[in-house]
Amino acid sequence: MIPLNQKQLKKLMKQLDMRQLEGVKEVIIRMEDKEIIIKQPVVTVIKAMGEKMYQIAGGTEEEKVIVKISEEDIKLVMEQAGVDYETAKKALEETNGDLAEAILKLTEQ
Repeated sequence: MIPLNQKQLKKLMKQLDMRQLEGVKEVIIRMEDKEIIIKQPVVTVIKAMGEKMYQIAGGTEEEKVIVKISEEDIKLVMEQAGVDYETAKKALEETNGDLAEAILKLTEQ
């Protein structure tokens, strides 16, 4: 590969209709059972044949398992712990859907 200086690199990027997005704090890739969170990435947008492509590089990666929580589980935690909907839902998310642990967590506070 031929080394390029900054000026040549900017010119080439313009010719290829490429640009870097500024100020990106994180990129979240959601899958059915988990999320991949990339913090402080370098994101480049490339336009080709009427389509946009995003290239993500660098940053720190963290995986988060997605737990599906039913409305019945949220209502049960609400009733047992005497809390509102959002508090019950958050407790279930933090305990990976474990009903008993969520209720204990909310009643021990």
